[in-house]
Amino acid sequence: MTFDTILVIAALVILLIALAWPRVRLSRRPGFEGIEDAKAAEAYDRISRWPQFRVLRRMTVRALRRYRPTGTLADIGCGPGRLTTLIAREFPQLHVLGLDTALEMVRAADANAASIGLSGRVEFREGDIASLPLPDGMFDFAVSSLSLHHWSDPARGLAEIQRVLKPGGQFLLFDLRRDARRFFYLLMKFAQTVVVPSALRNINEPLGSLQASYTPAEMEALLTRSSFRHWKIDAGVAWLFIWGSKS
Repeated sequence: MTFDTILVIAALVILLIALAWPRVRLSRRPGFEGIEDAKAAEAYDRISRWPQFRVLRRMTVRALRRYRPTGTLADIGCGPGRLTTLIAREFPQLHVLGLDTALEMVRAADANAASIGLSGRVEFREGDIASLPLPDGMFDFAVSSLSLHHWSDPARGLAEIQRVLKPGGQFLLFDLRRDARRFFYLLMKFAQTVVVPSALRNINEPLGSLQASYTPAEMEALLTRSSFRHWKIDAGVAWLFIWGSKS
C-alpha cells in the first residue's frame, strides 16, 4: 500500500466522522491578501509539505483531470509553488505559470521548483489578482487553490480571470467553505493552538482563512453577478470546487 493510498484512506475516515457533525455558522471576516512576512512565508512553505496539504493538492489535481487542460495554465495565488509543480508533473503537455502577490512566496516557489528540476518547465512571477500582469486572452486554463478567500475584491478577481483566459478557456478554484462541518473547525482550531508554527499563529492562521472563506450560497451570488455564464459549484464537507468557462 502506497503512502498516497494511506493518505486517501485516512482522509475518507475523517470525512465519514465529519459528516456526522453539524455545520458551523461564522460571520465572514476578511483576512490579509498575501504573506509578506519572511518568517510567516517560511513557515507556510514548511507546513505545505505536511501530509494533509498533499491530500488537498491531490484532490485539486484529480478535479483538474476532468477538464483535460491543454496549452497554457496559470496558478493564481501559487504560494510556495507545490501545486504548480505537481500540475507540471501530472500534465507535461502544459506550460505552467505561477503567480503570487507576495515576493517571499515567489522566491520560495522558484527554489522549490529548482530543487526538483522543474525550473525549465514552470515560471513564477509576482502578480496581484486585482490586476494580473498578463495580457488579455493569454491562458487556456486558470487554477487557484486556497487563495480565493484572500482576494480583497473577489468580483474583480473573477473579472481578471476572464480577461486573461482565451475564448473557451476554463478556470478551477479550490477553497475552504466557511460553513464547514464543526469537526473540521475544531481540527483547525486545535492546529492553530498546538500544531502550526508561531509565525502563522501570529497572523491568525489557519482559522483566519476559514473565517475569510465563502459559503456555497455566497459563491453562487458572486458567480451570478460575474461575466461568466457557464459555471458550477461542487460543495464538499469543508471545501468548494468552482469550475467555469469563458464563452
